[in-house]
Amino acid sequence: MTIIGKISSRKKSKIKRLLDILISFTLLILLFPLFLLFSFLIKLDSKGPIIFKQKRLGKNGKSFAIYKFRSMYLESPDLRNPDGSTYNSPDDQRLTKIGRFLREWSLDELPEFWNVLKGDMSLVGPRPDLANAISLYRERDFLKLKMNPGITGLAMVKGRNTIPWRKRMEWDIKYIENFSLSLDLSILLKTIPVVIFRKGIYVAEDKKK
Repeated sequence: MTIIGKISSRKKSKIKRLLDILISFTLLILLFPLFLLFSFLIKLDSKGPIIFKQKRLGKNGKSFAIYKFRSMYLESPDLRNPDGSTYNSPDDQRLTKIGRFLREWSLDELPEFWNVLKGDMSLVGPRPDLANAISLYRERDFLKLKMNPGITGLAMVKGRNTIPWRKRMEWDIKYIENFSLSLDLSILLKTIPVVIFRKGIYVAEDKKK
């Protein structure tokens, strides 16, 4: 790679980080009333903390705590799919009433904007795997850890939870290899209908087709 190419790539990364800061900070302020409302409803619905924290793999394999609104009852069992990915189902009895609503509209992920502001995540990038998933990584999979994980990404707009974890890994690596600001914009725009029409939330959805 030429020096110009390296500088260009560095500049794109800086612009990406600047946009992450500006957008996440703005959204956290604008959405603050919703944060208060959801916090009240979560506390009213069931016992437990408002925010769910979980260790995920970040850039260069460094683990970080991802923040989400708690959507499950306290001390719910950790269920996994055969490929080791997190189990998701519309009939999941672990979900609280408000938690099911938050999940279906992807509102449980709003606290991740704080992860973006902190620098643990980006608006767009590969979705962060559970910290212990690194034991399942193949040699090529480590490319996924070259950039900050994202709230949304290629894997989300290409099928989300309806595609196997291994396929999601392939989309995440493809994003890393083809990163550009225009690709980020395209993914952000494609994420809007995915969220609005509640596409690909549950693993069970592809089994019904």
